[in-house]
Amino acid sequence: MRFLSSGFPSSESFVPHPIVRTVTAGVALSATLFASTAAFAQVPPPAVNARSWVLVDATANQVLASGNADERVEPASLTKLMTAYLVFEALQSKKITMDQVVTPSEAVRRVKNDESRMFIEANKPVSVHDLVYGMIIQSGNDAAIALAELVGGSESNFVTMMNAEAQKLGMAHTHFADVNGMPDPQHYTTAGDLARLSTQLIRDFPDYYSIFSVKEFTYNNIKQPNRNRLLWIDPTVDGLKTGHTQAAGYCLIATAKRSLPGVNGATRRLVSVMMGEQKEHDRVQDSLKMLNYGYSAYDTTRIYQANQTVATPRVFKGAEDSVKVGVKTDQYVTLPKGAADKAKPQIELTTPLIAPIANGQTVGSAKFVGADGKVLAQFPVVALQPVAQAGIVGRLWDSVMLMFNKK
Repeated sequence: MRFLSSGFPSSESFVPHPIVRTVTAGVALSATLFASTAAFAQVPPPAVNARSWVLVDATANQVLASGNADERVEPASLTKLMTAYLVFEALQSKKITMDQVVTPSEAVRRVKNDESRMFIEANKPVSVHDLVYGMIIQSGNDAAIALAELVGGSESNFVTMMNAEAQKLGMAHTHFADVNGMPDPQHYTTAGDLARLSTQLIRDFPDYYSIFSVKEFTYNNIKQPNRNRLLWIDPTVDGLKTGHTQAAGYCLIATAKRSLPGVNGATRRLVSVMMGEQKEHDRVQDSLKMLNYGYSAYDTTRIYQANQTVATPRVFKGAEDSVKVGVKTDQYVTLPKGAADKAKPQIELTTPLIAPIANGQTVGSAKFVGADGKVLAQFPVVALQPVAQAGIVGRLWDSVMLMFNKK
């Protein structure tokens, strides 16, 4: 992957043709869309025993490989990832605080002895901190209920919030019926939707995500280990969550963060989702195999750095004659080893660009096109600076220029 060497476009002084023009440059994915590169893989993914599975490169936001990713499955305790997402959102917005003390209602009594519990008691005060750690590390169904009541006012209201958030995140094949994952005909998801949720949770809540890497937690003098055994097997694994019921089988969403070769200080994160394994051992081994496959069979390249100028197109009716164009955050692309050497980077700028232009305004898109003409990745490019409107004379002059250009 060496398409950075193709260079960046220079400033244009001529009047551009309307609509779109194409310029050489690099490319990566939109922050809101997954794109699969599995069809281009040189090495097939390893065989796994999971009923459905997905491997995602969270750094480039791409699906690398999958099997039955849209098949409806029961999420079991992986449900708590959405519960955690909404709790983190409440913490981040200061709606609740970690040191806040709450009193669990009688509802926690319905958690049975054979369910995952952190052993809180009804009407006995407990801190939000302990509830969050108990839900994530100990997978406590009782903790999930108490947090849902705190954030949503009631479990039913919180479930409504969960479904609304699922739709907002693009989890089109998911519906929640409870906050902790007990079997229910109206409680379902897919491996693909869970991959999307996990990736978004990691991205949106870095201050709280680290809780998923804690190996054990003690509450009420009862110490329980994190059920994600990969935390002890692979030091690069720092999350995320296990799940199990008889109907769902053994499930595991695992994520690892390893250094990105050739980019000082940068890291690359992969997320593996395994659903419906028959044995606990299988979900561990299959997750590890898939993570290692992703790091060995695919390369990730940083195409643009944040605020790096990649083009300076002409601006009409502006106080400035051109505008610096690029991206606001580092952009990456992940492709099978060697695939980038056969692809062509392009930038398409919307023209003519007419002032005023806001800082961060989308002014075009970047694409990475394979030898067969298929777009492997795409993302928007934006103005890196504002351009104010010119005075009356400048606007009139450029209006004349635009009129001649249309003829």
